[in-house]
Amino acid sequence: MKSYIKNLLLFILTVSVFGCSSSRSTSLIREANPTIAIIPKPQFLKVERGMYRIPKNNIISYSGSALVSAELLNTLLLKANLNSKISQNSDRGNFRIVEDFSLIMELGEEGYILDINKEGVTLKAASEAGIFYGIQSLRQLLPSSLEDGSLNSKNILIPKLHIQDSPKYTWRGSMIDVARSYFGIDYLKDHLDRMALYKMNRLHLHLTDDQGWRLELKSKPQLTEIGGNGSVKNGRSGYLSIEDYKKLQTYAKERHIVIIPEIDLPGHTYAALVSYPELNCEDLSNLNPKMASPPELFDGYKVGWSKLCLTNPETYNFVAEVFKEVSELTIGPWIHIGGDEIKDDLYENFIVKADSIVRSFGKTPIGWEEVSKAKVSKDLISQRWNGKTIPHNSSKVIESICTSFYLDHANISGQEHTNNWCKKSGVTLEDIYGFIDKEEEIIGVEAPVWTELVITDAMLDNRLWPRLIAVAEIGWSQSHNDFKEFSTRLKDHKLRLKALNIDFFPSAELD
Repeated sequence: MKSYIKNLLLFILTVSVFGCSSSRSTSLIREANPTIAIIPKPQFLKVERGMYRIPKNNIISYSGSALVSAELLNTLLLKANLNSKISQNSDRGNFRIVEDFSLIMELGEEGYILDINKEGVTLKAASEAGIFYGIQSLRQLLPSSLEDGSLNSKNILIPKLHIQDSPKYTWRGSMIDVARSYFGIDYLKDHLDRMALYKMNRLHLHLTDDQGWRLELKSKPQLTEIGGNGSVKNGRSGYLSIEDYKKLQTYAKERHIVIIPEIDLPGHTYAALVSYPELNCEDLSNLNPKMASPPELFDGYKVGWSKLCLTNPETYNFVAEVFKEVSELTIGPWIHIGGDEIKDDLYENFIVKADSIVRSFGKTPIGWEEVSKAKVSKDLISQRWNGKTIPHNSSKVIESICTSFYLDHANISGQEHTNNWCKKSGVTLEDIYGFIDKEEEIIGVEAPVWTELVITDAMLDNRLWPRLIAVAEIGWSQSHNDFKEFSTRLKDHKLRLKALNIDFFPSAELD
C-alpha cells in the first residue's frame, strides 16, 4: 500500500511539472534556453544565467531629460498589460533610464547600454536617440504578440543580460519611390514605425519623376494640380500636401528618423514639364524620344527620355524657386537633387549650379552617383547605385549598389512583377547580407524600392520585408559575416512581422 501511494504521489508530481499549461512549460523552456534574437546584432552581448520576471506593477525612474523615453517605455509596458508609474530620479524603479552626456565618447550619439538583472532593467545612453534604440532592443526581447495588442500573459520573462551597443554607420536608410506609384501618409507612417524597430534612421522619398509630382509647393501649385494626377500604368496618383509633409517629418523625428526629399533633376522631369510647359525647349527637343507631350500625362516605364531645357534661363529660376521652398519645408539637413540617367552637354554645368543653389539655402546636397563626375563641392554626397562613375573629386558615399540593395528586384529568381535589369536572378536576402563594405568613404547604406511594378501596399511590403531587416543589420552591426546565424535570429521575427500586419515575402529563412 505504501508503495502504491509513493508511486501515485510521484505520478502527480510528474504531471504537475510536465503536464501543466503550455504557458508554464514555455516559461520553463525559456528560462533554461532563452533566445536572444535582437536585430541588428548588438556590438557586445553577454547573456547571464536566469530570467527576470517583469512584475505586474512597475516603476520607471529616469534622469536627465529622458522623460520622453520614459513615456515611450511606459507605453510599451501598457501594451503588455502591465501597470507602470513614471518617477524622476527615483532609486526605487525597477526600470531605470539614465541619460548621461558623459557617455558620448564611449557610446556616441546613438549607442546605449542595456542591463537586465534580478533588480530589473537599466538603460543608459548619452542622448535620447541612444535611449530610444535601447528600448527597441528591449522591445524585441518581449513577446511578439505585444505588437498587435494580443499579449495576454501573467508571466513575462526576459533574459538577464548585458549589452553595450552602437552603430557602425550614421546612415541606415530606406528609399521609397512615391513618384511612379503613390504611397500616402498612412502607409509612410507605418513604414517609419517598422524602420524604428530595426534602428533605421533615414527615409528617402523619391518625390518626382516622369509619371508624377508628389509634394505640394505654394510657389508652383500646378506641379501637384496637374503633375500629381499622373502615375505609372495601374498605379496610384496623389501627393503630399504641405501639411502632410510637415506632419510626416514630425512623426519621423519622434522616431529619430530624418526625411530626405528627392527632387529629381535635370532628367526624369516630365511631370514638371507637363505642369509648366514653358520649361520645355521650343521644339520639344528635350523630349527624346518623345514618349508624351503636354498636356498628355505619361504612364509608361521608359526612363532617360525627358529633361529640362538647359539652354533656357527660366529653367534655373524654376530650380531655385523649387529648392528654396523644399528647403524651407524640410526639417532635415539634406536635399536630394537626383541627377541620374541623363545625357546633355550642359549636364555637368547644371549639376554644379544645382549643388550651389541647394547649399545657398543651408542644405547639404545629395545626388545619384553620376553627379560626382561634375566639379561639385566637397559637401555633396554621392549615392552609388551602379558603380560605373569615376568621380571628379572624392566625396562621402551612401552605398545603394543595385546588385545588393535594389529591393524592387525579385526576392528570389523568377518572382513575378519585379525588375531584373540590374540582376536577373533577383536580390536575395543572402545577396544583401553578403555585401562587402570596405570603402572608407561610405557613410552608410540605403535600400531603394522603385515602384514601376509596385502598385499596392501589399506589393511594397513584399519587396521591403524581410530584406530590409538585413539592410538594417548591415547599417548598424560591426560585422555581418555569418548568414546562417542571422537567419537563426530572423526566424524569431516572423511572428513579430505578422503581428505588425506586414505582408512580407515568405522567405525560406523565416521558416
